[in-house]
Amino acid sequence: MPKRIKTKYPGVYYREANRIAGNGKEKVYYIVFKKNGKVIEEKVGRQYSDDMTPARASGVRSERVEGKRLSKKEIKEQEQNKDHSITIDQLWVKYKLTRKNNKGLAIDSGRYAKYIKPVFGNKKIEDLQLTNIDIFTKKLEKNLSPQTVAHILNLITWIVNFGFKRTLCPQLPFHIQKPQINNEITEDLTSEQLANLLTAIEQDENIDAKNIMKMALFTGMRRGEMFKLKWNHIDFNRGFIRIIDPKGGPDQKIPISDSARKVLNEQPAIKGSDYVFPGKDGGQRVTIRKPVNRIKKNANLPKNFRPLHGLRHVYASMLASTGKVDMYTLQKLLTHKSPRMTQRYAHLRDETLKRAADFAGDIIREVGGKE
Repeated sequence: MPKRIKTKYPGVYYREANRIAGNGKEKVYYIVFKKNGKVIEEKVGRQYSDDMTPARASGVRSERVEGKRLSKKEIKEQEQNKDHSITIDQLWVKYKLTRKNNKGLAIDSGRYAKYIKPVFGNKKIEDLQLTNIDIFTKKLEKNLSPQTVAHILNLITWIVNFGFKRTLCPQLPFHIQKPQINNEITEDLTSEQLANLLTAIEQDENIDAKNIMKMALFTGMRRGEMFKLKWNHIDFNRGFIRIIDPKGGPDQKIPISDSARKVLNEQPAIKGSDYVFPGKDGGQRVTIRKPVNRIKKNANLPKNFRPLHGLRHVYASMLASTGKVDMYTLQKLLTHKSPRMTQRYAHLRDETLKRAADFAGDIIREVGGKE
């Protein structure tokens, strides 16, 4: 066996061998890397017949490490199995087994059954064409929001990528274009609308709906976080609420304001239930849509205002507008994973600071006029 010779690229080496076509020697390049704790060594190409270089070999190695490229053996197996590749339905069954059995999977299962299965369920990946996807997308866009369409198209992409990574099917030869989505809707209420809402909340008879809406307004908590809130998540002595699994991230804690503490003190604890706002039979609540929509209607709020998530925006907007809360603190209070989502409120703080600066100028001008 010819000697291994290192290159300047990590994990790339070559051996010298006789040229396949022609006289003399040529370099045969290999890559070495670890995958799932196992050391893998692969031949990637010859110097002349494959036009392989150390830099190209390093690029191949990077793609193999990141799972973006199949080995020559896997490509060969894929070609051999091409005529026997499985359908989208069969891929979906296997793909589901890799997902957590939670709300996200339930939603995706519904989308698959309603939209993807009737059109593509019996098709193989090789049968999918960009034109079919484009027609499918246009039909969806007639009745669904851009975000829902994007979720459905993403699900197709995930299923195909799952099959490709496990050499169950070939990769799509085209990119599925998703519709543009603008998620940065920042809802707010005028002083009059907020006053009307507070009145409607107080006049409603549903204590859970009243207190959930108040908690959204006083803490900025998400609906799901309030539904999961248990009494042992609240530290009244230290004045903090522990937020469990906020949007799939690590647990967080937020302070209890005096207003939020008053709401919690008024919320009745249900015997046999750990939840602050329990649902059926004392278990975790899953909805409170009807009563909060009733309160929204009685307050005469805009139709597109979301009763709970909108109040989270109101909470954030009020804090940003004071000019006293920096963006980092606001990010922590809202339990945002990154500052990008919090930046939508930055202009409110900037406007307040600008007004404060203008006020200083007014004082100086007033003093100057007196002099």
